[in-house]
Amino acid sequence: MKEGIHPDYHEITIVMTDGTSYQTRSTYGKPGDTLRLEIDPKSHPAWTGGQHRLVDAGGQLARFNKRFQGFGIKR
Repeated sequence: MKEGIHPDYHEITIVMTDGTSYQTRSTYGKPGDTLRLEIDPKSHPAWTGGQHRLVDAGGQLARFNKRFQGFGIKR
């Protein structure tokens, strides 16, 4: 490996949305930093089967739904 071109690889703590945490190695931040997740496999609809809803940040989802509300398959 070439010296001086790779980022520092160290241990950090990951905190999930339900408060559980685990240690992993990453290039994020500094050694010992904590990364708090807003969306993870325990809360994202893709993994939960749609039981949870994503928060509409800035009304983007509402604008999308309004723009494409009549769009669909015509029978």
